[in-house]
Amino acid sequence: MHTSWFNRSGKTMCESTGGREFILIWNKGGSKSVPHVTITMSRFSSPRSSIEEQRDLWERKRSITAKELVQTEQCYCQQLHLVTTYFVEILKAKGTLKQDIQKSIFSSIKDIDSINQSLLVHLENGYFGKGFDQFCPNLQYYTTYVDNIYNASKVLRIQLKKNKAFRRFKELQETRPEFNNHKLEDLLQLPIQRIDQYKHFLQNLTANTRPDNPEFQQLSRAMTAVCTVSQRIKDNTKCHENYLNLCRVQKLLTGQKTKVLATGRWYIREGWLKVVPPKGAEAKQKMFFLFSDMLLQAKRCSVLHPTNGEKFTGQHAYPLQDCTAEKVFGHTKSQGGLLSLTFPKAKLLLMSSNQEDLNDWYQNLCSAIRKLQSAQTVVHQRDERCQGPLRSAADSHNTPNSSSSINPGRKRNMGSCETGVQAQKPSLEWESSTPKRMKQSEPPQLSGETSASGCVIL
Repeated sequence: MHTSWFNRSGKTMCESTGGREFILIWNKGGSKSVPHVTITMSRFSSPRSSIEEQRDLWERKRSITAKELVQTEQCYCQQLHLVTTYFVEILKAKGTLKQDIQKSIFSSIKDIDSINQSLLVHLENGYFGKGFDQFCPNLQYYTTYVDNIYNASKVLRIQLKKNKAFRRFKELQETRPEFNNHKLEDLLQLPIQRIDQYKHFLQNLTANTRPDNPEFQQLSRAMTAVCTVSQRIKDNTKCHENYLNLCRVQKLLTGQKTKVLATGRWYIREGWLKVVPPKGAEAKQKMFFLFSDMLLQAKRCSVLHPTNGEKFTGQHAYPLQDCTAEKVFGHTKSQGGLLSLTFPKAKLLLMSSNQEDLNDWYQNLCSAIRKLQSAQTVVHQRDERCQGPLRSAADSHNTPNSSSSINPGRKRNMGSCETGVQAQKPSLEWESSTPKRMKQSEPPQLSGETSASGCVIL
C-alpha cells in the first residue's frame, strides 16, 4: 500500500510503502529521501485486533447482562421469601385456610423459593453455567405453578370474598414495610414473569459466551429448558383466553339447548352477516359465531325483553366436518360479496357489504375446515390400526375351546369393558386433536333431527 502526505504547497512531505515509511526532507538545495520507520495507527485493523475487539465487546455485554441478572434475582428472591414467610408459613401455623385451599392458592411457590435461593448463591459467585445447570432439573416446580396459576387466582378471589378472617390477614400483611405496597395478587404472578426474564437473560448470556467456554453448553441447555416452560405459559394463556371467550358467548345465548362450552372447542370469531334465502326473499341479518368445529347462527332477542335485550337465541348449529366453502361474489375489488357454504343436509348463502370482512370470514372458515378434516383423517388412520388386533381377538373367541363360549354373560361384560376403554381414549387425546372429541360426543345430539354432519335446529 502506497500513501503520500502533502504540505500546503502541494509538495510531498512523506511517503509510505508497506511497512516502511520514507520522509522527504526539503531544503534550499533540493530534497533527499531518508528511510524512516515509524509506528503509526493504521486505518485498517489487522484480523487479530478485530477478533480481540469482538471478544471485548462480547465480554462487556456479558458483564452487563450478568450484573442485571444478579440484581434482579436478588430482588426476586426477596419477594418470594416474603410470600413464603408472611403468608405460607403463618397461614399454615394459624390454620386460617384449609390445607387444600392454601395449596390451591400458593401451589409450589415454597419449592420455587428454595431452588431460587440456591441459584442466587451460584449467580452471586459468578457461576452462571453451573447455577442454571443445577436449577433447570427443578423446573418441574415452575411447571406445576404455571399450570395452576389461573385456578390459584380464582380460588384467591373466592376466599377474599367469603373468608373474612383471611381477607383481614391479607390486608394486615400487605401493610408491612417489607412489601413496599405490593399486593399478594401481584407477588403470585412473579414466577410466571420471571421465566420470560430468564429466557431473555440466557439468550444474551449464550450469545455473548464463546463456544469454547465450558459454560456455553450449560447455558445452552438451560435456555432450551426455560424456553420449554415459557412456551407452556403461552399455551396456557391461549387456552385460558379461549375459555373466557367460550364463557362469554355462552352467557350471550339464552336457553339451555345451545351448548358452547365443550372440551377442545376453540373460539375463532363472531360478527353480523346477512342470510340470503333460497327463494329470493329479503336477506336477514344474523349473528354468527365461528368455532373450530361448528358455525353457530343466532338472532337477537327482543330489545323490549326485561333481561335478555342484549342476548341472542341460537337458531342453527352447522358442523364444519363436511362443509365446503366458496366465494360466489367478492373476487374483485367491488363492494361486498357472497359466500356459499354447503353441508350434506343444508346450504347457506351469506352476504356482506364489507368485502374485507367477507374475505376474513372466508379465510377463517377455510382454515377451520382444513384443520378439522385433517385431524379427522389422522383419527381414522389410528382407528384402522387399532381395529386389526380387535378383529383377530374376536375370531379367537369363536373357537370351541374359548372360555367366552362357555360363559356368554362374561363375554358381554368383556365387550362392554372394551367399548368403555375405546370411548375413554379419545377424550385423553382431545387436547391435541380438536375434532376427535366432537365425533364421539356431538352426534347423539345432532342426529335428533338430521344426520351427524347436517345442521341442527336449536
